[in-house]
Amino acid sequence: MSPIAPPAGVLERQGISSVKQRPLLGISAGDPAGIGPEITAKALAIEETCRIARPMVVCDRRIIDDAIRFCRLPLATRAIARPAEGRYTHGVIDVLDVPNVDMKRFAYNTVAAMTGDAAYACVERVIKLALRGEIDATVTGPIHKQALNMAGHRYAGHTEIYAALTGARDCAMMLADGDFRAVHVSLHVSMREACDRVKRARVLRVIELADDACRRLGIAAPRIAVGALNPHCGEGGLFGREEIEEIAPAVEDARKRGFNAEGPIPSDTVFSKMRGGQYDVVVAMYHDQGHIPIKLAGLRYDHTTDAWTSVSGVNVTLGLPIIRTSVDHGVAFDKAGQGRANPESMIQAIQLAARLARHSRPRSA
Repeated sequence: MSPIAPPAGVLERQGISSVKQRPLLGISAGDPAGIGPEITAKALAIEETCRIARPMVVCDRRIIDDAIRFCRLPLATRAIARPAEGRYTHGVIDVLDVPNVDMKRFAYNTVAAMTGDAAYACVERVIKLALRGEIDATVTGPIHKQALNMAGHRYAGHTEIYAALTGARDCAMMLADGDFRAVHVSLHVSMREACDRVKRARVLRVIELADDACRRLGIAAPRIAVGALNPHCGEGGLFGREEIEEIAPAVEDARKRGFNAEGPIPSDTVFSKMRGGQYDVVVAMYHDQGHIPIKLAGLRYDHTTDAWTSVSGVNVTLGLPIIRTSVDHGVAFDKAGQGRANPESMIQAIQLAARLARHSRPRSA
C-alpha cells in the first residue's frame, strides 16, 4: 500500500512558513514485530508530513531500514546520537539509533520479551528527551502489552508508562478523529473497577482536561458533553445511582467554574449529538464507551479482502507535563512485515503533535 497524503492545505492552516517553525518530534516506533516501524516510515515518506515538523525516530535503525526495504519506499536513514544532530530533510529519516534487537532472533508477528523490552526502551528515551526539553513533543507507535509485561515492564499501556515516568497525576486519554473526540474517566481496568472509578472529583478533573485540550486545539469555547454510566442515565436511580450521586454533581461543579459542560447524557445518543455538531468533546465514563464510537468512525472492514480499509484517529494523553500523541490502533501482527499497513493514523498523530507543540512554550534552540 502506498502512503496516504494528508489533506491539501495542511501547512497553510497550521501556519507553518519556515523551517524554524517546525516542532521537533520524537517518534517511538512501537513494538518492532508489529506495524509501527512500517507506518512510521510510510508517514515520513510523505513530503508534506515532514514539512510540518522535524521528525526523529527512536528505534533500532535496522528495523526502520527493513521497513523501508519491504515497503519499497524511496528513503534512507541517518543514525544520530542526539536530536541536535538531525538534519530533518525529506527523503532521509533521522534515527536516534537504539540497537536493542537481536536480528538473528527477530521475527515479525511474534510476541516476545525482546521486542517488548525494545519498545519500552524507546518510549522511555523519548519521554526523557521531552522532559529535558530536547524535543517539543512525542509520538508513539503501537506496543504489545503482553510483550511489554513479558519483559518485566508491568504497565497496562502507554498512558500508564507516561504517567509513571513523568510523575503526572490524573492523566486521561483523548481519542480524536477529526472533530469527533472522547476523553475517558477510566481506561485499562475491569468493568467492575471502572464503575467504582466514576467519582465526582475524577469526573470534574476529566472535564477540566477535556476543556484544556480543546482550547489547545484552537476551540475558544469548548462545548463538553458528559456521558452517563448507566442505561437511560440510571432512570432516576432504578438502574444505578452514579448519575445522581457523582456525575450530575461533577457537571454542576464544572459549570460553576465556568466550563460549558452538559450532562449526564445517555451514552446511546451523546456521540450522535457530537457528530451532529452540538458538542466538541464527550467525557466517557470508561474505555469502551469512548473507544467504540471513535473507532467505528475511523475503521472500515472489507470482508472481501479480510482487511481494514481505513485506519484513522489519534490518541492524546492529557494531564502530562509533555506532549504525547499516538496512533489509535494496535500492533496488527497479522499485517506486520508485509508492507500493507495503513499509515493514516500515524500521519494524523504527527500532525496533531506538531499542532499542539506550536501552542506550547517554544523549545530552546
